[in-house]
Amino acid sequence: MKKIVELSNFIKEGKLDDKLKDIYVDEKKLAYQRERYTEALSEFARIFADGNTDAEVSVYSAPGRSEIGGNHTDHQHGNVLAASINDDALAIVGNKGSDKVRVLSKGYDMITIDMDKLEKDDSEEGTTVAIIKGVIYGVKKAGYEIGGFDAYITSDVLSGSGLSSSAAFETIIGTILSGMYNDMKIDAVEIAKLGQYAENVYFGKPCGLMDQMACSVGSLCQIDFKDPENPVIDRVEFDLAAQGYSLCITDTKGSHADLTPDYAAVPSEMKQAAACFGKEVLRDVSKDELMSGINKIRKECGDRAALRALHFVTEDERAVLEAKALKEGNFEEFLKLFKASGDSSFKYLQNVYTNHDIMHQNVSVGLCVSEMVLGNMGVARVHGGGFAGTMQAFVKNEKVEEYKKAMDELYGEGSCNVLMIRKYGGIKVA
Repeated sequence: MKKIVELSNFIKEGKLDDKLKDIYVDEKKLAYQRERYTEALSEFARIFADGNTDAEVSVYSAPGRSEIGGNHTDHQHGNVLAASINDDALAIVGNKGSDKVRVLSKGYDMITIDMDKLEKDDSEEGTTVAIIKGVIYGVKKAGYEIGGFDAYITSDVLSGSGLSSSAAFETIIGTILSGMYNDMKIDAVEIAKLGQYAENVYFGKPCGLMDQMACSVGSLCQIDFKDPENPVIDRVEFDLAAQGYSLCITDTKGSHADLTPDYAAVPSEMKQAAACFGKEVLRDVSKDELMSGINKIRKECGDRAALRALHFVTEDERAVLEAKALKEGNFEEFLKLFKASGDSSFKYLQNVYTNHDIMHQNVSVGLCVSEMVLGNMGVARVHGGGFAGTMQAFVKNEKVEEYKKAMDELYGEGSCNVLMIRKYGGIKVA
């Protein structure tokens, strides 16, 4: 741990620049990160140390994530390809050995948790308190050391953008406990599982493991959910900056109201299709079986269920092929597969707009404008769950400003966020 004043001066003098560039990839963000770090240090001193800048602290970071491949495959025990991004949750942490955990996230109220009161409280479901308690208890249950601390957390992972701000938060709490009390010996996969445990059991949300895994492991990871209790993770080392591309995430500002039935219908119809073959999920149905029985699905479940089943069997394969192309350094092949994924999501999965409101098609318009603006200098597709949310595009760096301007003009200033894939998951920075 270092004194706040020493660490702050170290950052202001640019002595942490190499590490910040390594973490955040984009050199243009260095000045922003210097200011962000020093402001966070000052806030910790003000909130937790009565302004005393001789207080000793450590610094931790956990990234948001983006789904790159495998659109609506995880709930059918399929393959996904996910990446950590260079927006993150940043934590200044001190007061090791306290009997309490005190966390203040920028813009929110202080949370205080007694270390002897970690049992699940049903009245706390759906709250940040539940997430923190769940991670701490999960660490203890897994046989690791726990203890109190103070943390000031600031995050630039956009909430509601499909970049998994909640998984980044879970990851940073797990990483803090790993660093403060376990010499960073809790591995990234274990921290991801602890985050999922907190969200499933304490928070009360039955999420999968993709978000937490991507935030914790870093870079890109291909995850095979054939056995969802024991997913197989294959980290894919990949440098997007070296390819001359950026990742652009655009909030299309569509309303998410009344979309729950649309989201729920996707896994429901896929499972109905699987049931035609006596299976619970489509991962257990081969492509040959599906093709020979497609009319059975059409007759018993309808054409949309058949189309969504066909999307799954091709998209599941595509996620694996995308990872293979990146491992082999074949970025052009990856982009072709990425475009095919987007086309399949639009035409067969049909999650780009809701058919209950065909007059509002924010993502559809954005995809069309993206094709017109980008030409052969990038590829865009729907991101995540779909229907009204975000778009994702890989864009050549020289085209980024023009693309961002077009998206901001379409949806409002600040709608398009330019990101890079970072190689680190949850880490101790200093």
